[in-house]
Amino acid sequence: MVDLAFVQDTTGPLTVREFWDNGFTKLANPSRTALFLDHAAPSPQRQLSTDHILLRKFARDTGALIFDVGEGVCHQLVAEKLARPGDVIVGADSHTVTAGGLCAFATGMGSSDIAVAFALGKTWFRVPETIKVVVSGRFKHGLYAKDLILHLIGLIGADGATYKALEFSGNVVNNMTVAERLTIANMAVEAGAKVGLFPSDRQTLEYLCSVGREADYQPLAADVDAVYERVIEIDATALEPTISKPHTVDNTATARELKGTKLDQVFIGTCTGGRLDDLAVAAAIFKNRKRHPQTRLIVTPASQKYIWKLSVWVI
Repeated sequence: MVDLAFVQDTTGPLTVREFWDNGFTKLANPSRTALFLDHAAPSPQRQLSTDHILLRKFARDTGALIFDVGEGVCHQLVAEKLARPGDVIVGADSHTVTAGGLCAFATGMGSSDIAVAFALGKTWFRVPETIKVVVSGRFKHGLYAKDLILHLIGLIGADGATYKALEFSGNVVNNMTVAERLTIANMAVEAGAKVGLFPSDRQTLEYLCSVGREADYQPLAADVDAVYERVIEIDATALEPTISKPHTVDNTATARELKGTKLDQVFIGTCTGGRLDDLAVAAAIFKNRKRHPQTRLIVTPASQKYIWKLSVWVI
């Protein structure tokens, strides 16, 4: 059974048309069906504006949830408002895996598959084999969750976990905030993974309390006798800040190796790194400093929640 199904504004129109073309008229679970207008927001062209109108009408007609332009990135809003530990979540977007940071089995599917999930409230999966990633040691100053996941992708390759579940554990993982976990889960798909899973623990409870959803909490962890296809051990203490170079995500290098590279544009945001933790790091670096006159800087918080919090900061 599907606990949550969603689309965004570039994949949603096809889902809606498939829904109608297959003769469906009612959603299996309107309160757990969501539409997000976030990828083309505000709309840059007439066709996308028409698509937005289509999605708004579909929500009105069926009772589906709709998150309109300016509310935030779909994956961040799913984490803040909808995802629960233990949920099965499908979305018409590859980065649906983000919700694995809250111990949800969350994965991306095609628009046609999501149309069926909208109507029937269920789908099918082949149970993926699991790769266990054990992260020990500690993060040094200046090292973050993004560095860890880029290191892992560089280690196993962009297809190194194709249709596998990546399960993260170890003392470093136990102490990670949910914001950090969401960053790692988000990029699990960049190694081909079907899902990136974290335990549901005290960090999960703390996060759910912070967004007013403590009732959604339940503790979940891997079975002690769980069987793994492979175990990868990473010493976080040995890691360095890591970057993906063109033209593939697994073409990684340390920041040290790329020292002196001219930057034309810096973008802080997206579903991977637009949370308050990320913005706080950037703010600390910028304090008492100015942007280089030849480098563009774009900052896009992942949701309205963070915009309001940023409004009280002084950089």
